[in-house]
Parts: sequence; structure tokens; C-alpha cells
Amino acid sequence: MRFALLLLFVCTMSIDGIAQGKKPTIMVVPMDIWCQERGFWDVYENQGTIEGFPNYQQAIQSSRELTLVISKINSLFKDRGYGLKDLSNSIKAYTRRTARNTLTISKNSNSLSMSPLDELNRQVKADIIVEIDWSINIVGPKHSITYNIRALDSYTNNQVAGAQGTGKPQFTSELPVLLEEAVVANMDDFLYQLQSHFDDCIENGREVVVEVGVFDDGSGRNLETEYAGMELREIIENWIAENTVNHQFLTSENTENIMLFEGVRIPLLKTNGQPQDAGGFINELRRFLKTKYSIESKNNSPSLGYSKIV
Repeated sequence: MRFALLLLFVCTMSIDGIAQGKKPTIMVVPMDIWCQERGFWDVYENQGTIEGFPNYQQAIQSSRELTLVISKINSLFKDRGYGLKDLSNSIKAYTRRTARNTLTISKNSNSLSMSPLDELNRQVKADIIVEIDWSINIVGPKHSITYNIRALDSYTNNQVAGAQGTGKPQFTSELPVLLEEAVVANMDDFLYQLQSHFDDCIENGREVVVEVGVFDDGSGRNLETEYAGMELREIIENWIAENTVNHQFLTSENTENIMLFEGVRIPLLKTNGQPQDAGGFINELRRFLKTKYSIESKNNSPSLGYSKIV
């Protein structure tokens, strides 16, 4: 009996260890302010509003300093067992898959619906975006680096970890050496913050937003239309409740034409073991509505963490 209990305890601990040991995939990019200061920034007018986005492709092609920094940060994460999505390779792969390079924004464009980072991340699906900004300080023969690094949940764009600091002055001017010396001092705390967030996603689900709209096709149907004795919005809300982790979600808007669910906690993985995003989650709702109620819908999800069906 004691042996059986001990075996059960060991198995339980092993399962918990596996769950807690899973690490997120990382993609390192320069901060917006770094891109702006160095001219890797495109401005355009979008329906009367002036907007700007970093031009990652130009930054990668033009700045050897950036490639050195990303390479060094990547190596620090790799040494600690994190999966990586390299920015340069991701851009190359993305441009090969598309007929035109949507990472470079035309100033005359007025139809962009998402940022270049959103576009890129929809393809590579990194769990965490790590943004980095730095500057080099020179005092006499010595050099040091001041840096700012933060981790963003790629599904919500919320900051989940951050670190700042200035390294000790050294006689070397080699950027990777200065950066490693400065960053390593705060790396453990940074990774603890990052991993704590990801462990929460494993246990409680990844947070996304779900929006539901209705086509104005003249049929008079809307979210109050009844199917099998229930309003469509009730059917959708019940489905969300049944398919979220621990039934965690908030209905922040609920009218005859629009429903908005925030704080929707979806499983980290699909049933086939693949990573799940908001668009994949909402596709299951689309299939349910079509199969059970013959309701057609369209997936217009704009990003990893925001899904929209009409």
C-alpha cells in the first residue's frame, strides 16, 4: 500500500514537473523607439488617421548592430532551453509565402488592418515577443551599455516581464560582450516573471478576445433570432462557457447585433497537440453553428489573440 501511494505521488510530481517545465517560444524584435530613432519607421494614413509602424525588414537588412544584439539575446534564451523564432529567418520565410512584402508599409496605403508584427506573428506564432532597446555609453577608453528589455504576451500585447539596467564600464567596445554582461545580471528575475506568466497560461488557459457580429443581408436575422427555442446569443454564450478553461470569460457587450467576450481563456493546445490561437478557437464555434443549426459564418480574426466571426 505504501509503495502504491509512493508511486502515485512520484507520478503526480512528474506530471506537474512536465507541465511547469514547458517553456514558451520567443521572438526577439527591436522596440518601436529604437526603430523610430534610426529611421526604420514607416508612416501612412489610415482612413484619416496618421499611423506608424516599425519596418523590421529594413532594420534587419541595414543594421548589423541589430543582428548582433538579436543573436546574443537569442543565445541567452537558447542556453536556458527556450524555443526561438528568429526575426530575420521569419521575415524571409514570410516573404516567400506572400506575393508582396506586407512588412514594408507604403505611405499611400490606407487598407492596413494590422501591424507588421501582427502580420509576422500570425505566421510564426511565437508565444512571447521580447522587445529590446539599447544605447552605448562611452567614458574615456571604457564602454558600457544601457538596455531596456520587456516581454509581451503575443496574444494580448500585455507586458509580462521587464528588466532595465546599465552594465559595468569595460575597455572592450564589442556590443555582444557588453550586452551579455549587462543583461545576465537581471536575466534570472526576468525569466522568472516570463515563466510565471506562461505557467499560468498552461494552467488557466491563454487569454483572448472573441467578437461576434451579424451580416446585414436583409433577412432580419440577428443574435436574438431563436433556434430550437433559444436565442442565438444564448447558444453562443453557452458554447463559450463550455469550451473555455474553467469557464473563464466576461461578456462585455451583448446586443442584437454584436457580442464581445473578453478575458476568454482558451486551451493552450488543440486536441491534436498543435498551438491554438483565437482564430482556431472560433473556427470550432463556426463548425458547431453550421453543423447543429445550419448557420453560416465567416472568420475575420485580425490577430492571434483577437477572433471575430460574422
